[in-house]
Amino acid sequence: MRRLTSLLAITLILAAVPAAAQQRFDVLITGGRIIDGTGNPWFYGDVGIREGRIVAVGQLLGATATRTIDAKGKIVSPGFIDIHSHADDSSGNPQRYLRSDDATRRSAPNLVSQGITTVVVNQDGRSPWPIADQLAQYRSKKIGPNAIALVGHGAVRGRVMGPDVQRPATADEIARMRNLVRQALEEGASGLSAGLEYAPGRWSTTDEVVALAEELKRYQGVYISHERSEGSDPMWYWPSQDPAGPPTLLDAVRETIEIGERAGITVVASHIKAKGAHYWGSGAAAIQLIEAARARGVQVFADQYPYETSGTDGNTVLIPSWAIRGTGGQRVPPTERLRQTLADSANARKLRQDITHEISRRGGADKIVIFDYPNRAYVGQSLGAVARTRNVHPVEMAILLQLEGDPNRAGGGRIRGFSLSELDLDMYAAQPWVATATDGGIALPDDGPSTHARFYGTFPRKLRYFAIDRGIMSLEDAIRSSTSLPAQILGLRDRGLIREGMAADVVVFDPNTIRDKSTFMEPHQHAEGIDYVIVNGQFVVDGAKLTGGLPGQVITLGPQRAQRT
Repeated sequence: MRRLTSLLAITLILAAVPAAAQQRFDVLITGGRIIDGTGNPWFYGDVGIREGRIVAVGQLLGATATRTIDAKGKIVSPGFIDIHSHADDSSGNPQRYLRSDDATRRSAPNLVSQGITTVVVNQDGRSPWPIADQLAQYRSKKIGPNAIALVGHGAVRGRVMGPDVQRPATADEIARMRNLVRQALEEGASGLSAGLEYAPGRWSTTDEVVALAEELKRYQGVYISHERSEGSDPMWYWPSQDPAGPPTLLDAVRETIEIGERAGITVVASHIKAKGAHYWGSGAAAIQLIEAARARGVQVFADQYPYETSGTDGNTVLIPSWAIRGTGGQRVPPTERLRQTLADSANARKLRQDITHEISRRGGADKIVIFDYPNRAYVGQSLGAVARTRNVHPVEMAILLQLEGDPNRAGGGRIRGFSLSELDLDMYAAQPWVATATDGGIALPDDGPSTHARFYGTFPRKLRYFAIDRGIMSLEDAIRSSTSLPAQILGLRDRGLIREGMAADVVVFDPNTIRDKSTFMEPHQHAEGIDYVIVNGQFVVDGAKLTGGLPGQVITLGPQRAQRT
């Protein structure tokens, strides 16, 4: 009887032990502050991972694992989802992207080192063709982060219309484009991207884009757009050459909303901004447009990178192309061609008009910085500072930079404009419908000095500069904007949260030390403070060191949602 009583007591004690404590995990992360991606406050807990999935979250006392990570003093969060990535597209050599033969590049070191575990590729209307081949290469070669592919509007437009793209498409051409979009969705694309400020999308009509976007509804796909304008005018606009009244940022936002409303789909305004010193502060009006649309049921979102300078700012040439390029197919050095332009008084007047406009569009003379120039004394100085030193107007200084600089290089040197205002950046970042995104690709040190800092530092900067240091948003909300929000936009059901049953995409970082280190003078610097990054249960960053692992999966979204292959 006594033995029976003892056995019963032991049974009751074992029954009281949580089931997870009796299990063994592949990876056990203990004692961390879990920020689960929902935006809710952090809580202390452990995370158990087995076979690539999160299988337990909580106080897992007594649990064992093949690998245990002590996360005391650290934050445990979902892996970051980069909803606007150029880790692949069709704009350059495939060897620079996830399709590279180089395993190091396919591991995407600059992306995973900042906590990115999933990238959404084929942005701005650019995509390889067919999508099936692109995804097959990911599967066969293996990749570091997970990848979700879009099909590019520009890609299908070019395939149907050939070189004759500088016009609206016909009804027959639109029908053929729809067939290509449908084919891509069947092959595994999860949405449609557009680059309406670029060729060939620049010449499309809203009706054309709506017709293609309508194909997304059956597949529950998303439309992500580089809009027609990001300031008072598009990047291709020159006052002396183009008719007045080009589309503005607000016109572009209205169009994105219209596409979402008419097609009945989710839409995203990519890397939302208010570009140009003469346009700063207009972010508030764009926010009002989106808020009003959301209030009436349009599923419209935006994404943002947290820097005051854009990608095109890194290629700033203050002198318009018409003034420094040869005519009739002639190859004339930019400096020689500029002298010819200046010799014609009418053209010289137009030139100065356009330079004035470009200086404002790039942030003003004191926000345009020289990064490479034959006269090394100018490097690191602003156009405004150099102009004051030379006692000339900034417009004349821009001309002198070409005349006195590298004669074969447009602009005479490498110049970057800081065309965005922190006022607008902060307003956008605080919106609950704005996701974090790099708008950057894979970078290795050999890729050169013109790499944007966002390639290495976007997500750590969002956490450090916007949340921890300045309190523009809480750390929980900054993580939500990088995890469950992009997952919601995309329709991902098994990523973006620290929750049982989710894929084991996890980041462990130190809130005291996390920060971006990449600068525009020295861009190839990995972020600090990120100790572990796990993709599908495997380490791609281990003890703050890159592993070169290739555990990424192709994720396809459609009627069945979140298929993993």
